[in-house]
Amino acid sequence: MKTIVLALTGASGLPYAMRLLECLLQDGQRVYLVYSQAAQIVAKQELDFVLPNRPQDAEKILAERLGKVSGELRVFGRDDWFAPMASGSNPGDAMVICPCTMGTLAAVAAGLSDDLITRAADVMLKEKRPLILVPRETPFSAIHLENMLKLSHAGAVILPPNPGFYYHPKSVQDLVDFVVAKILDHLGVEHRLVKRWGE
Repeated sequence: MKTIVLALTGASGLPYAMRLLECLLQDGQRVYLVYSQAAQIVAKQELDFVLPNRPQDAEKILAERLGKVSGELRVFGRDDWFAPMASGSNPGDAMVICPCTMGTLAAVAAGLSDDLITRAADVMLKEKRPLILVPRETPFSAIHLENMLKLSHAGAVILPPNPGFYYHPKSVQDLVDFVVAKILDHLGVEHRLVKRWGE
């Protein structure tokens, strides 16, 4: 069982995050989930789903939504400085920020740690653990691209949600699964979401 920190921020792309959460828990992984207030707004807009303010309520609602899974889910408040991933002594195996706003990306690139999301990301970088950022939709300004390059140089993986079409997707779900499969590959988590090239 790996421990994956999953952070949701207020960018478009919550369907990727929810599918990733589902796949990780179905595969028996432990997920530490934290989300911003803006992510709560986007979840309502894109998924018609309410992410509660209280972590305990979120754990209950997500358990009902996802059904029986073999993994473990813990939800943390964005100002919970006693959460495991706030310290390099217990950072988890990897972190994904999906979707990642340009504000969050800039804060991580600048080394700011104003909330649990940016603090956990900073811990991942300093501890040389995998950090995957799934930025929001296009286009990107020169400032955004410079911040991405800075994070790439620091060891982060920048994984824009750009699906390929060589596998002939038939639905929006196929497009979502393609991106989530790429994230799972970088986490080293097995999946069968899409056929691999040459199969």
